Amino acid sequence: MNRSVVFMGVAGCGKSSLAAAVALAQGVPLVEGDDFHSAANRAKMSQGIALNDEDRDGWLNILGEQLQAAPQGIALTCSALKRQYRDRLRKASPGLLFVFLSLSREAAQSRVAARASHFFSANLVESQFAVLESPVGEPNVLQVDATASLAQLQSQVSAWLELGAHVGCSGTAHASIRQ
Repeated sequence: MNRSVVFMGVAGCGKSSLAAAVALAQGVPLVEGDDFHSAANRAKMSQGIALNDEDRDGWLNILGEQLQAAPQGIALTCSALKRQYRDRLRKASPGLLFVFLSLSREAAQSRVAARASHFFSANLVESQFAVLESPVGEPNVLQVDATASLAQLQSQVSAWLELGAHVGCSGTAHASIRQ
């Protein structure tokens, strides 16, 4: 993989797990987007307060810098809930690929509630769905069913990346894989 990929979706969809598996399989660095949230953003989320565009501004700038600093490609986790966020990341890294982990509200709520050590409050899941602008139909987006097994998802994403690298990923790659 010589291009960067953003693993995106609502909290609890499995971005970190899938990005780590794909990064390992493809031999690229993993960049955990949550590691770059400010202390103020972490505090808001742990208190159940949803971030707004202004809160995310500096965070998205830093993630863009991470993409620019990795011409060899990285696997980056980022919720990227709005098109404007994805477009900012695309501006930082032309040809950027996105893997959208699709998940129901109920499954996301259950998964987030089960994460005892994470700073993200489970009552914020609904706000993420309210903000989510589906990336389906945008260039270079692969939608996967987040309820599939990690091994299956890693295999699907790696195959898509290999195909994209082979055909040059001209900016028109759209796919939906559901099991």
